[in-house]
Amino acid sequence: MVDRARKPSALATTPGLPPQPQVAFSSDNSSVTATLPTGESVSVLLYGATVVSWKDKNGDEKLWLSEAAKLDGSKPVRGGIPLVFPVFGTAPDHAQTKSLPQHGFARSSRWEFLGKSTSESTPTPTTPAFAATATSAAGAVAAAAADMSVKLDFGLSSSSLSEDARQKWPYAFNAIYSVTLNTDSLTTNLVVTNDDERSWECQVLMHTYLRVDDITTTSITGLSSASYIDKTTSPISTNTQTSPVLTISSETDRVYTPAGDSPASVPITVLSNDKPKFTVLRDNLSNVVVWNPWIEKAKGMADFEPKEGYKNMLCVEPGAVGTWQVLEPGDALEGAQTIVLGGKTE
Repeated sequence: MVDRARKPSALATTPGLPPQPQVAFSSDNSSVTATLPTGESVSVLLYGATVVSWKDKNGDEKLWLSEAAKLDGSKPVRGGIPLVFPVFGTAPDHAQTKSLPQHGFARSSRWEFLGKSTSESTPTPTTPAFAATATSAAGAVAAAAADMSVKLDFGLSSSSLSEDARQKWPYAFNAIYSVTLNTDSLTTNLVVTNDDERSWECQVLMHTYLRVDDITTTSITGLSSASYIDKTTSPISTNTQTSPVLTISSETDRVYTPAGDSPASVPITVLSNDKPKFTVLRDNLSNVVVWNPWIEKAKGMADFEPKEGYKNMLCVEPGAVGTWQVLEPGDALEGAQTIVLGGKTE
């Protein structure tokens, strides 16, 4: 046999599909976890469609979850990203939602997992994936994997509610909740459709618990000149954020309406030691709730552990809660948040 001077190149360098995101259910089918080829992951509990974990490629957790959080469906989860619908807090004077428990039933109902979808950027002359093709097919595969995302869809409808919830809120609806994981961001998107023959009113909010290193060195920008309702005062007061930077040094429970708000809304940046840690972008959600229970409030909550956990969490919660959202028959309400690691806004 003639030993050829030019042999075929190794199989490892031939073009091929990039590694795909992996989606797996827990052993008891109570949660679903998606993991990108680059290592990032997100876990969603079917109870409440609550995001209970979001980790970067190094395995560092980005959300705060109480050590005493109930994950068995016995009560709403303390931490992660619980969903608030169709009422924020309680509304004893609102005819349609006055009988509902605090924050409604979305966070305490079992959602159906509808499936996953993936996407990746198409390589162009300016993308790393395209550049990598010129030198290494394996490099192109790795770059394409880095551009990949995975979306998990969950569904809830009036027909799947508990009998108690249907009696307290007898309106037909359909909700689709999507959780999209990218290498440097997490997006949660809720679409609610009125399937009833009557109009009804609702509020929605994404009750996001961000994990911070130290609340005393944490600050927030993007709320300057915003009006806010301070729920820690008695009576509740309305004020304006005069400082460009908000710091937390006591119990904080404020409902902000950022100035100049629009669908392409003002970015809210959470900083640690003056360095951007998270940037929260909102779509069609005109309010932002900022919450930290601080010392005494944390002590009084049985499911808040450790009691000093307030030092490592900050709730920045996009929502539409300042007024009631009216949905006529057939109308849909859509709202989304994207949490970007660091200071990126695009």
